[in-house]
Amino acid sequence: VQLQASGGGLVQAGGSLRLSCLASGRTFSLYRIGWFRQAPGKDREFVSAINWSGGVTYYADSVKGRFTISRGSAKNTVSLQMNSLKPEDTAVYYCAHSPGNFQPSALKWYGSWGQGTLVTVSS
Repeated sequence: VQLQASGGGLVQAGGSLRLSCLASGRTFSLYRIGWFRQAPGKDREFVSAINWSGGVTYYADSVKGRFTISRGSAKNTVSLQMNSLKPEDTAVYYCAHSPGNFQPSALKWYGSWGQGTLVTVSS
């Protein structure tokens, strides 16, 4: 499976962005797609995840109520709608896939990391 994240950019605090993750290849093996982010000088952290079929979703406490993950309208895509953005949301955002029902927020269970897309929130 190959994943490609897109949709990042520069936005003012309080604004919105919509990220997309496009999956290609052996998509039948997908179980869960997760979004993670990495700010400069910090570890990569969990943001949100969605089960490929059935749509069960998971969120980090820091984004709950502001971000919404969903299956995209286009085939084999997952979207992350980010509202009420804060400067602390600034990071490179990555999507990745997990092949099984492992802990949704644990980075170690994810693979096929895309190259990431930069989100910058100005104050």
